[in-house]
Amino acid sequence: MHCPKDRKILLVNSQISGDLAVKCCPDCKGTWIPAEQYEAWQARQPQSNQDVFPETLDVEYVQSPFDAKGGLCPDCRHYLSRARVGLKTPFYVERCLECGGIWCDYGEWEVLEKLGLHTSIQRLFSSEWQARAREREHLSQERQAMIDKLGQELADQVFGLADALQDHPNGDFGVAYLMRRFDRPVSTENR
Repeated sequence: MHCPKDRKILLVNSQISGDLAVKCCPDCKGTWIPAEQYEAWQARQPQSNQDVFPETLDVEYVQSPFDAKGGLCPDCRHYLSRARVGLKTPFYVERCLECGGIWCDYGEWEVLEKLGLHTSIQRLFSSEWQARAREREHLSQERQAMIDKLGQELADQVFGLADALQDHPNGDFGVAYLMRRFDRPVSTENR
C-alpha cells in the first residue's frame, strides 16, 4: 500500500490514540486510517454528543506542505475527497468516498483530537458542519475587525451591549434606538 501523497513510498503499520491501527508514511508522516479500523475503534469510544460543534477552532497548527496536494486512496485508488477544517491556519482532512478510509497529513490527527473531532470525522464532510464552520470563521473575522477599528476597550463594550440586548426581552428596542441614532445626519453641534 502506497502513500496517497507520494505514491513511491510504502506505508508502514502503526497505531494512534492508543489502539487505532493505521498505516503511516515514513516520509511525509501522514496517516492512513482504514475504514474498518476506524469504525471498530470509533465503536469503542465513550458515547458523546457528536452533534456538538467545538467551542473553539482556535488551535495553533503548522500546515503540512503536503496538505495542498491531492491524493489517491491507497486501498481502492479513488481520489480522496477533502473537508476543510477552518483554523487560523486551515487544513483539509481527506476521505475516500468509495471505501471510507481517512487520510490525515502530519499533525492533523492531533489537532482533531484537541478539537474533539477525531471520534466523528465523517461529520466534517457534511454540508451542515462546513456551513457552521464558515459562519464561525466569519464571526471571528467580524469580531477582529471590530477590535481593529474601535480598539479592544470599546469593542468589548459593544460586545457586552450586544450580548445584553440579545438576552433582554425588549432588546430589539435598544437596537432600533442605536440604528436610528446613527442613521441621522450628524450636526456640527453634536460633534
